[in-house]
Amino acid sequence: MATPHADSAPLTGRRILICRPEPEASRLAGCFRAAGAETRTLPLIERQPLPETPERRTLILNLDQFTHILVVSPYAARLLLEELDNWWPQLPTGIQWYAVGSGTASVLTKHGISTRKPSNGWTSEALLALPSLARFSGEQVLLVRGEDGRELIRQTLEQRGARVTALALYQRRVPDHTEQEIQSAIKDFAPDAVIALSGETLNNLIALCGNSSHNLHDRLLIVPAARVAEQARAAGFVNPCIPGSLADTDIVASVADQLHGRDGGFGSAK
Repeated sequence: MATPHADSAPLTGRRILICRPEPEASRLAGCFRAAGAETRTLPLIERQPLPETPERRTLILNLDQFTHILVVSPYAARLLLEELDNWWPQLPTGIQWYAVGSGTASVLTKHGISTRKPSNGWTSEALLALPSLARFSGEQVLLVRGEDGRELIRQTLEQRGARVTALALYQRRVPDHTEQEIQSAIKDFAPDAVIALSGETLNNLIALCGNSSHNLHDRLLIVPAARVAEQARAAGFVNPCIPGSLADTDIVASVADQLHGRDGGFGSAK
């Protein structure tokens, strides 16, 4: 975990561009402003709940047939809980619940669901390293996620003997930002650091910069994992950094450390 800078406003005069979806972008922006930074939000992913289908309703009603339920994001967790409140006044017992990261686990545990999560890390790879997911004998697993998500969890669990059903609750799209919005957020604002906390967000940022002829390659880029850091380097970014965790306070602390030259300066993407 990054160590917060001693100054109560360690980011005074620094400009931070946040590319997370809402409402996470505005929440994180508030934490950065509390540390003295100027902020702009330019969400590069917009999430929309998918309409209910008879197939999805059947999956929810048959929830008790699953022995493991894996939830990949806080947004997926919130949507799932809304569905469960409609159909399951009391949740079935005997299910092992899992979350990719502390944020997702927090949403579930606040609902009274005992949830397993990686003790170190917040990626699909870290979740798959849990011993209780190492071997299956045909058990049914429900994977709660967005549409067109990464297939790593599904493919890996199927290779380990699980019968995996994917439950897509939302879709992602690129927001329709105007040229003026892009100009204001990237060129006029000239951020010192950019927050891009998923591979898809990074891809959309790369495309946005390419289409608008703006180059952010020399700016501090906050990414969620080593896989995305390598993706960023391959695209020409020279200062990718992985925060101590994806908690807002750790993201702010990591940016402060990097912009103040701690840990040997930029690029502590390990």
